[in-house]
Amino acid sequence: MNAELVEALRYLEREKDIPEAALLEALGVGLSTAYRKTLSLETDVKLRVELSGPHKNVLKLYRQRVVVEKVDDPESQIALADAEGKPLGAIHEIALDDREKERMSRIGAQTAKQVLMQQLREAERNKIFDEFNDRVGDVLTGQVARREGRNILINFGKLEAILPDKEQVPSEAYRIHDRVKVFVVDVRRGNRGPQVIVSRTHPTLIRRLFELEVPEIHDGIVQIQNVAREAGQRSKIAVASKDERVDPVGSCVGQRGQRVQGVVDELRGEKIDIVRWSSDMRQFITESLSPAKVISVQLDDEGKSAFVVVPDNQLSLAIGKSGQNVRLAARLTGWRIDIRSESQVNRDGMSPSSPGSALPPPAAAPVEELSDDGADLPPITLADLGDDDE
Repeated sequence: MNAELVEALRYLEREKDIPEAALLEALGVGLSTAYRKTLSLETDVKLRVELSGPHKNVLKLYRQRVVVEKVDDPESQIALADAEGKPLGAIHEIALDDREKERMSRIGAQTAKQVLMQQLREAERNKIFDEFNDRVGDVLTGQVARREGRNILINFGKLEAILPDKEQVPSEAYRIHDRVKVFVVDVRRGNRGPQVIVSRTHPTLIRRLFELEVPEIHDGIVQIQNVAREAGQRSKIAVASKDERVDPVGSCVGQRGQRVQGVVDELRGEKIDIVRWSSDMRQFITESLSPAKVISVQLDDEGKSAFVVVPDNQLSLAIGKSGQNVRLAARLTGWRIDIRSESQVNRDGMSPSSPGSALPPPAAAPVEELSDDGADLPPITLADLGDDDE
């Protein structure tokens, strides 16, 4: 048994990448169960496994008992007088002799194997859980494995993550074997092992992709202050630089647009507007409405709203298709933005000093309580991962 078990442990350590300590602990649980059944003991027995020798190829087993004043269970306790100097509450160990180990191997080998395999599976699951739990908030590259109902399974080698329907971009086609970058939203313990939830719509996905493409962002010289995203269609990011010699927008765009194009390609054609962040809200709102030109911005600090006037030929550009541009600008800045053309202001007698004037709905973009940390995403529950037919 000794040589075979040692060889099996080395194989598992090498192939499954499970630490030796976890393997020995699992083996101890399995052999403890076998030992208890071999001796027909009614109470639990704890064995500790140790690899000794110059090449750590000798398996030793130690039976453990707790040192107590009065012994109620001789199988798990030992009297203080017999504990060879061990204090109360300490663990007293005695090595099993070869005869005990041989007897146990004949009678309880199958039991030990079953318990050992169960413990090893649990150890492997815990290792994978810890590994992916540390990656929550990161971007990982996986391969589209298959579709289960409305969910897509992304293969990372050690496990398959779940890309729920609501985290998929409607305009994207996920073909089997396609490599795709995803944002790790959450990791949960499940009956069949860790469940990793990933997203292609999360606003922070854009942050992480720019960190990969732009060294100045990765190094902290350029910072992404906020992100507003309508996944698969268009996004706006506000950037600022800690170094006045570094242009934050130019750094993100890159030479001939190569850096931003790398992010656009990964997002499969999603348009990205990069705007300069400013602590001056007038300037920031002006930048956020890019590529439209702005004549003036009047702020209502109490209502946290802005009245914006643009040239006549810029009105549709400022509002955007279905109001998308002004809607994203409102999310990016956190302010309600009302837009009027110069001729509308002159015709209706409006002025920047009267932001409370009645305004037609199409030009008004109320700010939504959204953030690029995913607050605009409804919380994922286990029920969301099921296959519904609604």
